[in-house]
Amino acid sequence: MNTTRPSRSWLYQSTLLLLLVVLLTMLISAGSGAGLKAKRRSGTVLASVVNAPVVQRTTAALPPLAGGFSAQTRLGYTSGDQWEPAIAADRFGHVYMLYPQYLGVPGCPSCPNPTMILQISNDRGATWAAPTQIAPPGTGQWDAQIVVDPVDGQTMYASWLQNGKSDTVVAKSIDFGATWSVVTAESTNAGTDKPILAVRGQNVYVVFNHAQKVWAASSHNGGATFTVAQINPNAKLGWSLAGGGTVTPDGSVYFSWAGYKQNGGAKGPVNLYVSKSSDGGATWTNTVLDVSGAPPDCSAYLCGWAYLGAQMTMASDAAGTLYALWNSNVTDKTPSRIYFAKSTNGGGTWSTKADVSLAPANTPHAFPAIAAGAAGDVRISWMDARSPSGFWNTYYRSSTNSGLTWSSEVDISTFVAGHSYITADGFRFPFGDYYEMDIDDQGNTHVIMGEGYSYDSPGSIWYTKGR
Repeated sequence: MNTTRPSRSWLYQSTLLLLLVVLLTMLISAGSGAGLKAKRRSGTVLASVVNAPVVQRTTAALPPLAGGFSAQTRLGYTSGDQWEPAIAADRFGHVYMLYPQYLGVPGCPSCPNPTMILQISNDRGATWAAPTQIAPPGTGQWDAQIVVDPVDGQTMYASWLQNGKSDTVVAKSIDFGATWSVVTAESTNAGTDKPILAVRGQNVYVVFNHAQKVWAASSHNGGATFTVAQINPNAKLGWSLAGGGTVTPDGSVYFSWAGYKQNGGAKGPVNLYVSKSSDGGATWTNTVLDVSGAPPDCSAYLCGWAYLGAQMTMASDAAGTLYALWNSNVTDKTPSRIYFAKSTNGGGTWSTKADVSLAPANTPHAFPAIAAGAAGDVRISWMDARSPSGFWNTYYRSSTNSGLTWSSEVDISTFVAGHSYITADGFRFPFGDYYEMDIDDQGNTHVIMGEGYSYDSPGSIWYTKGR
């Protein structure tokens, strides 16, 4: 009988081969998304995306005549990944959608990954022109923001991070998005994150974080020039990510934040707070509205430790009432709920937080979105996984009395055939750290949201309209 033992070299090679087979099996079973995480993040441009057909025009589904929301329609390019969209509606029938396009831009071999893409509707969302670049992309563009000046209802502002996220830029259009002027509000020569834009008249504000410091770039000449001030005097509120902002009719400006006390791991509390300036962004005060536990784990969907973590957004109505919407949990690493609060005295005091979701207990909730219009008109949305399969859907409610009472919940995400991540029970996972909605001149709500297979590819952005 041969009792010769296998060599160490043979065992080593066999083990490597086995690990390779297991890894390939995992990638195949997870779908195309698992293999593209590094590509989408590293700036790789895929030839298959660059050479894909260019979208010319999109016709959206119409809302039901009896009320409610239209079936969702895909916007942006139909190849590559579309991520973290922003939306704004002016008072002249235009709706603007801005997002970063990943893995390449069809027809543009020189465009970096990602590149900021603008798509415009001239008929309140019924049809959409072809997507196009908003401005020269430098070495890459991230974190879209787009808003309309509420004073004239026409002037558009957009913001994003550029050139390795070291530049925070602001763009302006006075011709319904046909042309844009772009200025650098701040250049840090280091990576920043989460810009949020708020505008009223000549006052333009964009906030962002760099490590444990949060900053506000303020302009009082319509975005021509900016000055920068630090919002937090120290790091006590945590590593803070902005989630929403608004300028009220009296000129005060507010931004909402989620401050992670132990950034880089699913540990420690999260401070949900609002910053206010009454002197044009020169000085700031901070008010904590809630404290969340550590975020739940979602590594099974290839996302980072805080992807489903606490997040706060905010808005204000024509009367100056402030509204905040956020997700948070009580016990570390457990699913979040969705909470709402308001302030009628400029953030001096806030109402007791109210749970506005009707989902069963222990249902994961994330990604709050909010818009406000006339006095008392506030509209809210979020994503949750209450479906029997654990898939996600996007829900919507509205109030005409500042949140004293709410409309019934409406599931505004709908089934679309031909996408591996969308089923009749919902979409497999949220795609992007946030989504947005806005209200047009006729009182319609326009929503743009991301749906995907996992945190990574494949995924895309979807539009719906209703009230």
